[in-house]
Amino acid sequence: MKTLIKSLLLAASLSFTAGSAFAENLPIKFTLDWKAQGPHSWFYLAKEKGYFADEGLDVTIDQGEGSSAAVTRVMSGAYDAGFGDINAVIRAAAKAPDEAPVMVYLVYNGAPFAIISEKDGDVQSLTDLEGKTVAAPTGSATFQLFPALAEANGFDASKVELLNASQNLIEQMLVRGQADAIAQFGQTSYMNFIAMGLDPNEDFNWFYYSDHGLDLYSNGVIVSRELIEDHPEAVKGLVAAINRAIMDVVADPQEGIDALVKVEPLTDTKLETERLQYTIDNQLETTETAEIGLGDLDMERLENSIEMNASLETFDTVPEASAIFDASFLPEKAERMLPTTN
Repeated sequence: MKTLIKSLLLAASLSFTAGSAFAENLPIKFTLDWKAQGPHSWFYLAKEKGYFADEGLDVTIDQGEGSSAAVTRVMSGAYDAGFGDINAVIRAAAKAPDEAPVMVYLVYNGAPFAIISEKDGDVQSLTDLEGKTVAAPTGSATFQLFPALAEANGFDASKVELLNASQNLIEQMLVRGQADAIAQFGQTSYMNFIAMGLDPNEDFNWFYYSDHGLDLYSNGVIVSRELIEDHPEAVKGLVAAINRAIMDVVADPQEGIDALVKVEPLTDTKLETERLQYTIDNQLETTETAEIGLGDLDMERLENSIEMNASLETFDTVPEASAIFDASFLPEKAERMLPTTN
């Protein structure tokens, strides 16, 4: 009998050890919203510095095809988590509430959505877009939210020809006259114009959605409902690791760029450093984050975004804000306050 008891205890011990080993190396597939650029450097830094490993996570980071596409990727089950647009999460939750991912950490408190046209072109105001062509990747949130921009600014989106374009050809299409305007993340096009030898401020018009009636949030860390249900501690650890890396990069952007270069050796370091700083200054550092810290959001502002999205298309069910964003996985506010830089 003693021998049997010892055998059972040994088996239970081995089973527990194996389970713990798996928990300490939980694989997480993470999708970016775009090709690897400066504003993605904190994800790579979290991996390089072992922040994910410290939380018992083995994170694989893949490049993306748009901030809305990142939501679709997580919904499909191909990815456990990603960097996606909260407005795409809202639309997904309205159509498939049991499958839509949940945002657990907001990064872009200030939305980067913009319509861009040439300074001497035919589009000098948003109403000029009627009868014109606008190029954008269909997987981008800027493209998906274009009808809302039209509604808020009194022009007919159905009278605008929307062109699906490859992510690396958007700015070239505008400059070559293949499109009258483009719908893009501001920091993406701004730096791409610089790389093309153009002056973003002198050569182009910038119509930011946030300046034209759409006070929206944008990208953040999204996770699958399955990951939340099966491994809530992994979600908390993922958020903690990313937050830790973001604080490092804001304090020392060069550290982030160095991590990015190790993954993408052909990175234009000067350009991506500028893109990273532009993003920090415009998307991360806002009046709101100065009050509540990065990662969190104002639920009333989110509810307004839900109402705006619901006005664009028929929702079977209008999701609650609590189904879109879950703040329970956030680190303490003191850990999410952006460091002061000179």
